[in-house]
Amino acid sequence: MKHLILKGMSGAVLGLMLATGAQAEESMFSSKSLTLKIATKAAQAALINCRDAGYQVAVAVVDRGGNAQVVLRDRFAGPHTVKTAMGKAWTAVSFRTGTSEMVGLIKSGEVPPTMSGIPEALFVGGGLPVRAAGSIVAGIGVSGAPGGSKDDACAQAGISAIEGDISF
Repeated sequence: MKHLILKGMSGAVLGLMLATGAQAEESMFSSKSLTLKIATKAAQAALINCRDAGYQVAVAVVDRGGNAQVVLRDRFAGPHTVKTAMGKAWTAVSFRTGTSEMVGLIKSGEVPPTMSGIPEALFVGGGLPVRAAGSIVAGIGVSGAPGGSKDDACAQAGISAIEGDISF
């Protein structure tokens, strides 16, 4: 029956129907984000990893839009660490790249140094995007360990803690 109806339609009408259908599909998209429970699990794992290494830090997990989901601050972490962890997480999501990698890209000239003037962007190690099924679903930032590579390691521990909970 469908073939009979399509056979009787003019090419223009059929083309309009197909174009309208394609346009409707491209007008919307869906995305995934971490639940509060999983974001909290990642933040806690990162904080504990740093604490076990002897570092007092703050950890921030942001959703794929850069909005805060979880912020934890260990009791002796400096007052600047919360804002710094947020900046690192936001930057990792916004630029879809770890902040340590961004530092390297800026130093090599692959990314212009003017990027550092973008409000909220923070190009120091410790921020990582969280990926699941090929998409960025969150960002995690850690601040307070002695050096960006140690902040990176704690952030990675947070991601590793939730790998079984999200489809990688």
